[in-house]
Amino acid sequence: MPSSSAIRPQFSWAIFAASALAGFSFFFIPAFIIRPFRHQSAYALNVAMDLHQRAPWATLITAAICLLFLFVLWPSARRIGKIVLVTVMSLVAVSAVMSRLNYFEWMFHPVGSPEFQAEADSKLDKSEMVLAIRFGEDARAYPISQMAYHHIVNDVVGGIPVAVTY
Repeated sequence: MPSSSAIRPQFSWAIFAASALAGFSFFFIPAFIIRPFRHQSAYALNVAMDLHQRAPWATLITAAICLLFLFVLWPSARRIGKIVLVTVMSLVAVSAVMSRLNYFEWMFHPVGSPEFQAEADSKLDKSEMVLAIRFGEDARAYPISQMAYHHIVNDVVGGIPVAVTY
């Protein structure tokens, strides 16, 4: 039977690795699922948004656990082990910081003041899908190909401010 001193470092490495993986997951899974020009199922979006909402606290807790086990493992770690500890801890710290930022704004830039062309001047294919809105005599069409990247357009249609999204 192995001694408790032989089990403790393995157990500590396992907790460190599991905490790091959890910390990475709370940041990277939502960023991976919610990407421009990619299909996202309703289930995947729910998972991504659920993780994204919990990420600030979860990544902070996992970073604290990793930091604690970094100190536990450091004295007995060899040089390569110390490099792994510092590298993983750095990635966990980056995940904790990034989870507090709205990185979706970096991926999906809202259009603040769109420019429009007359239908006759438009270079859209006849098969191009658009989102259309009309208030009174004022009408707009927003190409889906552009909306897939931006996801939101702030506009004024018929004197009414609108946020067009899909």
